[in-house]
Amino acid sequence: MIAILDYGAGNQTSVRRALDSQGLESVVTADPHLMLQAEGLIFPGVGAAGQAMRHLRSSGLDTFLREWVAASRPMLGVCLGSQIMLEYSEENDMTCLGLLPGKTRLFDAALREEDGSPIAIPHMGWNGVRLEDTEAARACPLFDGIAPNTEFYFVHSYYTEPAPENVIASTFYGQRFCSVLGREGLWATQFHTEKSGPAGLRLLRNFCAWCHNKAASGQDNAASGHNKAAFGQGKAHSGKVAGADGSCAKGAAHA
Repeated sequence: MIAILDYGAGNQTSVRRALDSQGLESVVTADPHLMLQAEGLIFPGVGAAGQAMRHLRSSGLDTFLREWVAASRPMLGVCLGSQIMLEYSEENDMTCLGLLPGKTRLFDAALREEDGSPIAIPHMGWNGVRLEDTEAARACPLFDGIAPNTEFYFVHSYYTEPAPENVIASTFYGQRFCSVLGREGLWATQFHTEKSGPAGLRLLRNFCAWCHNKAASGQDNAASGHNKAAFGQGKAHSGKVAGADGSCAKGAAHA
């Protein structure tokens, strides 16, 4: 099972439907008890960094997420989730989770497209994603079976600027910016995987398969010292997610 974090920031239902289309089991929840039963966590989101961080802090989920990552449990951030994984966002001048070093910055309206035309903000639509020549990119399983420079669907006014060693892929929009970041077990995409057609679904399947294999090998550990009661009872919505390669599919053994 994959948990999809419900923290009042938008597109959890569309992520669940994407997983459903692939036959992958998932639950949308803010309940740490349920999340700790999952093989991995998807951290999606649309909206503003300030509002999202205020909700995470007021619910205690910011602490939960830090402990989840400290315990080496798998996580995939999507769109806003990728931005507030970093230390700081220019949006709302906000201190963020600090799961990875780096900042989120606003696109400069003076930037130009390759044809010389001014960029529009937000960046909205399909754009190519190029894997970089970094150790993080070479070790990343998310793009297995996805052709080089495949286009994914973007909607954002801010972009991530992580530490160079955490850059996995980039995209050009007036400038080259990081569109996929992370390290083993902790990845994030600026584009919407759930709205990116077959390639986005393949990326989600790849993440779920990696989580399932990690759990099956016995490498997962409970978040050490985590006080689950501190978060109260979260509202959960059960679902499934599509998984053509079978790993993480409904009926498989889950931790």
